[in-house]
Amino acid sequence: MKEYPLLNAIAQPEDLKQLSLTELENLRDEIRERIISVLSTTGGHLASNLGIIELTIGLHKVFNSPHDKIIFDVSHQSYVHKLLTGRNSRFTTIRQTNGLSGFSHPKESEHDHFYAGHAGTALSLALGVAKRRDLLHGDEYVLPIIGDATLTCGLSLEALNNISRDLKKFIVILNDNEMSISKNVGAITQILSRMVNSPTTNWLSQELDALVKRVPGYGTKLSHQGQKITESIKNLFSPAAFFEHFGLSYIGPIDGHDLKQVIDALEGVKNSSWPVILHFLTRKGQGMQEAIKNPVTWHGAKPFCVNTQKFLPTASNKPTFPKIFGRHILEMADRDETIVTVTPAMSCGSCLDPFVQKYPERCLDVGIAESHSVTFCGGLAHGGSLKVVSSVYSTFLQRAFDNLFHDVCLQELRVVFAIDRAGIAGGDGQTHNGIYDISFLNAMPNMVIAQPRDGDLLKDLLESAFAWNRPVAIRYPNIETIETGRPIETRILGRGEILSSGKGIVLIGLGAMVYTALAVKEELKEYGIDATVVDPVFVKPLDTDLLTDLLLTHSTIVTIEEHSVMTGLGSIVNHHLLTNGFSNVQSINYGVPETFIEQGKLSDLLDSIGLTKDKIVANLVQRLNLKQDSGQKNMTQTEAR
Repeated sequence: MKEYPLLNAIAQPEDLKQLSLTELENLRDEIRERIISVLSTTGGHLASNLGIIELTIGLHKVFNSPHDKIIFDVSHQSYVHKLLTGRNSRFTTIRQTNGLSGFSHPKESEHDHFYAGHAGTALSLALGVAKRRDLLHGDEYVLPIIGDATLTCGLSLEALNNISRDLKKFIVILNDNEMSISKNVGAITQILSRMVNSPTTNWLSQELDALVKRVPGYGTKLSHQGQKITESIKNLFSPAAFFEHFGLSYIGPIDGHDLKQVIDALEGVKNSSWPVILHFLTRKGQGMQEAIKNPVTWHGAKPFCVNTQKFLPTASNKPTFPKIFGRHILEMADRDETIVTVTPAMSCGSCLDPFVQKYPERCLDVGIAESHSVTFCGGLAHGGSLKVVSSVYSTFLQRAFDNLFHDVCLQELRVVFAIDRAGIAGGDGQTHNGIYDISFLNAMPNMVIAQPRDGDLLKDLLESAFAWNRPVAIRYPNIETIETGRPIETRILGRGEILSSGKGIVLIGLGAMVYTALAVKEELKEYGIDATVVDPVFVKPLDTDLLTDLLLTHSTIVTIEEHSVMTGLGSIVNHHLLTNGFSNVQSINYGVPETFIEQGKLSDLLDSIGLTKDKIVANLVQRLNLKQDSGQKNMTQTEAR
């Protein structure tokens, strides 16, 4: 490990409490260098963590973690916190297989209190922790750290509405860097850009007060009323009123990169008898010029060169599913002015930024408001004049379950859900795995669920979906794929494909897992088996005609999917077998087991849960008691049963 004298000497937060201000500033510089150095190799959330270094140091200087509860919203900005709470020696493993999580993780450290990967949860969690403390007569401080983007999330507003004015030792830290992953939107965020204690409003207040006091006999009374008037005027320029209406005493804004100011502000509110919000102004990427200039690009940074601050070249030029989606939906919008897209603050990740730039009135970012985004799509689709696309990550769509049911499916509205990050999330870990959406989408009457195996099929589905006149979910992972540029094919609703004919065993691979199925087929030939490989294309409606025909001539059916095995394609196929009397057919399902999958390299994670060619073949050999082929076929259809 490179020598970081101050940082390496900190095993726990109490170790920094005796450091002088100068030493803390040197510690800040070491932390910044450590984060940049490690993330240049591993990649990860860079800009946001560079922006919160001073604030995190200040919190650990003034308060006593883990007794005092520091609760992060989203928590991708918790790297500094990890470095100061005993995880510095493991920091090079951030987001890696068997390494540190890129988010807060209670099993990693007693200083992490909740898993946090979705925005807007910190205030509600913190209020619950504070109420628990009071019921149990505790004395700890509760310190939720929220971002300016948190305030676009409805859950945060619900929590604000439940803050009691007499709540003690409750200090909300507002880390205002003016950006989330994508540019903040909405009226609420504009409040934070106004200057508190504006010289203009202060001058106006003083002049008005001096004027009315001169009125003979009534000056004092008018001055008292004038204070109310000037406070109302001042509220036009200050965010204070917004928070004070919710029972929080507002203090700020404070320079979040001035360590002395940060520490003084935190010390100053420790004895407050009511809940307080401290508003810190910070800058994403602080200390790294490229990250300051391009905070969106450097939010989730790829490996880069520290000296040049340029990203390292990638080994492959293949496009990813999201890139193909973003490019093709824009091509469709060029041809059809009725196409409108909606995203909940993920225009960059979903590759919609070119659409936003070209058609800002037709690519609508509603902020971190997944529930609203889905219901908003329902309103847009009402009447059938517009073709509405909801672009949303699988893990975030979970937050809009009721809106999906009540405001789209029940209304029988034509909304196409482009479900990004469907599958295991790799470095982002368990809070971001998109492995549950089939389960709740399948429960919705008339919902269509499709998954393309490659870029060509993704474009086919996007072009065909609106013709089906019902809610459609097209799910795809954030992995590289292929596109050949072949002509677009109109897809028939519910029609699957046989990619390779055989007999005895049917291998059904969902999406990109069909390539794993094809590889398994090749391996099984060594055991005298030439399996049939099917791409279902549609999970709902399943191609039951194709499946029934295959079940009449095959004795074993194997499903392979990067989704929860309990509630995905396998369970849907099994239901078809049971309800149609195919009790003589053996069904084997491979998918994500009922566990929380940690962060890591995708190939490592798939191997750990048995979703690789070698693991599947080994399991089939054992379960079906297969023997190496010695020139004669060693398994008949009857034996396969």
